[in-house]
Amino acid sequence: MQYPIKILFVILSFSINVNAQMPGKLTTKEIYNDVEFSMPKVKEAVFPDYKISVTEFGAIGDGIYKNTTAIKSAIKHVSDKGGGKVVVPAGIWLTGPITLKSNINLHLESGAVLLFSRDFNDYPLQKVSFEGLNSYRCTSPINALGETNIAITGFGIIDGSGDAWRPVKKMKMTEAQWLGLIKSGGVLSNDGQMWFPSLGAKKGNEIVSKFNFQVEIDNPDLLAIKDFLRPVMVSLVECKQILLDGPTFQNSPAWNLHPLMCEDVIIRNLSIRNPWYSQNGDGLDLESCKNVMIYENTFDVGDDAICLKSGKDKDGRDRNFATENVIIKKNTVYHGHGGFVVGSEMSGSVRNIHVSDCSFIGTDMGIRFKSTRGRGGIVENIFISNINMTNIVTEAIGFNLFYGKNVPNFEDDDKGASVEEKQYQITEETPSFQNIFMENIQVVGAAKAAFFMGLPEMNLKNIHLKNSMLKADQGIDIIDSDGMQFTNVKIISSNSAELQIYNGKNLDFNAVSFNKKADAKVKILGNKTKNISFKKTDFKTSEKQVVFSKKVKSSEITFH
Repeated sequence: MQYPIKILFVILSFSINVNAQMPGKLTTKEIYNDVEFSMPKVKEAVFPDYKISVTEFGAIGDGIYKNTTAIKSAIKHVSDKGGGKVVVPAGIWLTGPITLKSNINLHLESGAVLLFSRDFNDYPLQKVSFEGLNSYRCTSPINALGETNIAITGFGIIDGSGDAWRPVKKMKMTEAQWLGLIKSGGVLSNDGQMWFPSLGAKKGNEIVSKFNFQVEIDNPDLLAIKDFLRPVMVSLVECKQILLDGPTFQNSPAWNLHPLMCEDVIIRNLSIRNPWYSQNGDGLDLESCKNVMIYENTFDVGDDAICLKSGKDKDGRDRNFATENVIIKKNTVYHGHGGFVVGSEMSGSVRNIHVSDCSFIGTDMGIRFKSTRGRGGIVENIFISNINMTNIVTEAIGFNLFYGKNVPNFEDDDKGASVEEKQYQITEETPSFQNIFMENIQVVGAAKAAFFMGLPEMNLKNIHLKNSMLKADQGIDIIDSDGMQFTNVKIISSNSAELQIYNGKNLDFNAVSFNKKADAKVKILGNKTKNISFKKTDFKTSEKQVVFSKKVKSSEITFH
C-alpha cells in the first residue's frame, strides 16, 4: 500500500468517527433491563484523578518519529503513581506495541491517531491462543496480561496498520487495486491469486495447517514463517475490569479486539472497522469471558462482527472456561460475515447471552451459530430479540453443526434427500446447541430466511422463533432438529417459499404463514421425522402444499 492512500484512509476514518461517537442513551442501570437470567453486576473500571500527556516523555506526533519508548515511559510513570490517565493528544503518533498495566486509562483525545509501526521486527513472537488453539503469534499492538482496572477511552483512532500484514485475495479487489498492491511490493502465491507481504508470509500460508507449534520460540522453522503469524490488534488476556469506550479501532492485522479469559468487561461507543476484504478481519472476538456488556457500538469489518468463542477442540475443553453472562444491546453492524455469531470455536461452552435492539445491514449472514464434530461444548440459554436486518447476502438466521459439510438437497424422494447416515457416538467432542430463544426478528431482504442444521447424534434442541417477519428469496430448512417452536412467523417471498424438514422431531408450527403470492410448500422427509404439528397455518394438504416422503408416517404429522 502506498502511504498517501494510507494517510487518506486515516483522515476519512476520523471524519466518520467524529459523527459516530455521540453519547449513548443507555445508562449502566438500563443495560440490565429485560435480561432473562441472573448475573453479577459488571464492575466498571475507575481511575485516580491523575493524568499526564505522552509529550511529557518526549513523544512527537508527526507520524514519523517512533514513540514506543515514550509511551512505555508514560505508562510506567502513571502506574508508579498509583494509576490514572495517559493522554495521547491530537496528532499522528507512530509506535510499536503498547503494553497496558493495571490502573491505566489510555486516553486518545479528539484528533489523535495512534498509528502502529509497519516494521515486523517491532513485534516479536509470543505464545498465545489464536482461533481457540495454543499457538505462536507476533506481539499484539496493544496487549495486557493479568492486569486489573484498565481502559482505552476517548475519541481518537487506533490504527493497526493491518494492510502491511494481511494477505489479499485477487478476487476481492478491482484490477486497479490489485495492480497497485503488486507495485507496493510483496510476493504472489504460486497460482497468482493471492498477495503476501513477504516470502515468509507466503511460506507460512503454505505449511501452517501441518506445522507443529509445540516447538521452542527460537525454532528456525517457526522464525521462518513469523511474518505469517499476524497478531490480533488488541489482546487482553486474563484481565479484570476492562473498559473500552469511545475510540475507533481499525485496520487490524488479524482480529480487531480479542478479550480472552477476562472478567468484568465493558465495550461501548466504539467504531470498529476493517476493509471488507480483510482476511480474519473480525471485529470483536469475545473468548472465554464472563460478566460482559457490549452496547452502542458500530461494526464494519471483513469477517464476523460480534463473535462469541470459548476455545477450540481439546485446547478449549482443557481450558474449560465458558463465555457467559453477556449483554449485547443497540449495536449496528454493516459489512461482516455475521452480525451476531457464536462459534465455531465454542469447546468451553457459551451460555447466558442476551442480544437485543441491534441492526445488521448488508452482512453476509445475520444471526449465526456454527460448530462441528470435534468441538464439544454446550451453547445454551441464548436470548435474542428486537433485531432488524436488511440486505442479508445468505441466511438471515443460520445454525450449522455440520459447519463446512454437505446438506440434504430436498428432492421429493428420500434417495435424493439422503445425507451422511453414519452413526456417531456422543462423546466429549460432540457439540450441543440448545435453549435458544429468538423474538421480534425483522428481515427485509435475504437469500434465505433461516437454516437450522444439527447433527444426527446431537440434534439442535429447543430453538424458538416468535413474532417475526422474514422477507427472503427462500424459506426455512430444518435438519436434525428436536423440540423447535415457531409462533406467529411470517415468510414473505417473491418467488417460492418452502418449509423443508429432514429428520425433524417434535416441531411445533403455530400461526406460521407465507405471503399469498408465494408458491408455498412444505416438504417433510427423513425416516427419523416424527411429531410435527401445524396450527393455524395457511397451507393445506388438500391443496397439495404439503409433500411427505414415503418414509414419513402420516400419523406423525398433524394439522389443527
